[in-house]
Amino acid sequence: MKILHLDSNHALLLNQLNDLGFINEQDYTASKEIIETKINQYDGIIIRSRFTIDKQFLDKATNLKFIGRVGAGLENIDCEYASQKGIHLISAPEGNRNAVGEHALGMLLSLFNKFRKADTEVRNGKWLREENRGIELDGKTVGLIGYGNMGKSFAKKLRGFDVKVLCYDIKPNVGDENCTQVSLEELQQKADVLSLHTPQTAVTTNMINTDFINAFSKPFWLLNTARGKSVVTSDLVEALKSAKILGAGLDVLEYEKKSFENLFVNQEMPEAFQYLIKADNILLSPHVAGWTLESKQKLAQTIVDKIKKII
Repeated sequence: MKILHLDSNHALLLNQLNDLGFINEQDYTASKEIIETKINQYDGIIIRSRFTIDKQFLDKATNLKFIGRVGAGLENIDCEYASQKGIHLISAPEGNRNAVGEHALGMLLSLFNKFRKADTEVRNGKWLREENRGIELDGKTVGLIGYGNMGKSFAKKLRGFDVKVLCYDIKPNVGDENCTQVSLEELQQKADVLSLHTPQTAVTTNMINTDFINAFSKPFWLLNTARGKSVVTSDLVEALKSAKILGAGLDVLEYEKKSFENLFVNQEMPEAFQYLIKADNILLSPHVAGWTLESKQKLAQTIVDKIKKII
């Protein structure tokens, strides 16, 4: 069986697939159109987020048996059409869930303790103690939307704090010893912190908008380590200005490209984003919550292990 690797990954991925007897070829630079001219030669594809695998691409992949996405989500793949063609879809949320949980916790503690603001001020010679008085996580209620691999990881990280953790998920009976599953209405009534752990779907796109935000009974903090298009940035900014949202940690942004690379190529920076980059109560990172040295290896290993199960 031949596998085409469209993105570079941890070396163990190629090494272990070679050991299993696969013929591995790499093409990290050719355009999607060029890849389409030869994709019929391959039984499998390994990709991160280089381009969208749509119906046209899948129609040309006449011998394809599986697609391995070295990451958590599959939104860049037409999953329904691939399944109709009998193509196995493999993702690896187990590989970076711990990294995402740690990143979310780091963002939350940094926001509560004004690390960004305090660090900038000290570097500029300002020693403002009262202005940088923080708040404690103990006693707060943390609400999670989405309680799969990532949500469970974050909830586990919160076990060392005296907090109540609630989750809302479209699947029933997902709560566990670390988190109580509730209705969305109850979560919006009780949460001091909202953390998103959802895939990108038609339901979650633009989910965090003005109506959704105003349904919360009290001001809250927002964390998004999931997908940027879940949050309407302009609505977030208005909520920040009115103090309905007290601050936000954003590892992902509405403006990201499907390849998760770059932001504003040949485009003017949106006004809402200009506000975010100047605000003291905002933390930004470039879609790296699941992007650690350890997760790179674990993601690759997860893909290999899942390929073993289908061959």
